[in-house]
Amino acid sequence: MKKIYLKPVSVAAICAAMFLYSCQSKTEKSVQYTTALDSTKYESTIDGKAVKLYTLKNKDGASVSITNYGGRIVSLIVPDKDNKLTDVVLGYDSIGAYRKKGEPFFGALIGRYGNRIGKGKFTLNGEQYQLQLNDGPNTLHGGTDGFYSKVWDAKQLDGQKLELTYIAKDGEAGYPGTLNVKVIYTLTDDNAVQIDYEATTDKATVVNLTNHAYFNLNGEGNNTILDHELTVAADSITPVDSTLIPTGKLTAVAGTAFDFNKAKTIGKSIEDKDEQLKYGKGYDHNFALKAHDAKTSIATVKSTVTGIKMDIYTSEPGLQFYSGNFLTGADKDGKGGKSYPHRSAICLETQHFPDAPNHPNFASTELKPGQTYKTSTTYKFSK
Repeated sequence: MKKIYLKPVSVAAICAAMFLYSCQSKTEKSVQYTTALDSTKYESTIDGKAVKLYTLKNKDGASVSITNYGGRIVSLIVPDKDNKLTDVVLGYDSIGAYRKKGEPFFGALIGRYGNRIGKGKFTLNGEQYQLQLNDGPNTLHGGTDGFYSKVWDAKQLDGQKLELTYIAKDGEAGYPGTLNVKVIYTLTDDNAVQIDYEATTDKATVVNLTNHAYFNLNGEGNNTILDHELTVAADSITPVDSTLIPTGKLTAVAGTAFDFNKAKTIGKSIEDKDEQLKYGKGYDHNFALKAHDAKTSIATVKSTVTGIKMDIYTSEPGLQFYSGNFLTGADKDGKGGKSYPHRSAICLETQHFPDAPNHPNFASTELKPGQTYKTSTTYKFSK
């Protein structure tokens, strides 16, 4: 039998090979967390205005990419527990997908009125207004002509700050008053996305602005958020009817599936036999937040997979918790050709209460001439 002699290999060579394998392994694993965006796919002309993708970056490599079509967050990349850059926001591969009918408001700025208004009607100063109906018998997120479908004027103030402005004319989508809106996105050095909203009007109107980012802290494209741990500082919710319009009451969360005052996984109680969960097909409810200021976290979400934690700070009195119940995964036009299945994202929208114009016991959303609407929300990421 012929003998085979193996050439001796030095320790240095073995170490070099192991290092290269380690680097390759890390690179291969990181691909599942981020999808490189082709900015040219987000360039277009809509309603005669230029649409572009704007990217903010900080010193630690975190970044947020925003299109001025609907003021939408397309990508939000933060480091996980192993310092792998992880995209935690659902979005599309191109601007065209954001314009398709039935698109679920991915990453959008929402206005003139976030959330629902019952039967699309409200009365202000003795005059009744009829809004566009786009959610069965109700108006959702401003109607068919909401801010999510508008091309905002954009000005990148610096590498970490983007200013968006839009003028909503009197009567647009049925709302009274010409509304001048300014929204500033800021990516801070401590991996927080701060959103500052401001608006003025020339006629009494209602305003409730928010952002509709869909988060998955396991990494966008992961198939569930039921394993995420959630805490919400709220003693009650505003219960809804079968069309998801608030009844006007407040219901205590203690002893129910809606009690997140202590951290628990989203999936723990989501299948409980509860009329409210049946109406929402899961969580799709406004939480009445405890008294707080903008420097106090009112909600925290954490992934046990990536170790990423998101704290939410806001000056708003309410938080809409939506567990992605209407996502189907039917389309594969998410970033990198991904599909986004049922309950693969969580939305936590800071807000005044849904249908507030029709409930005098809810905090008012009226804005008058001479007043300035101001609110701020921050999503801060850590590991």
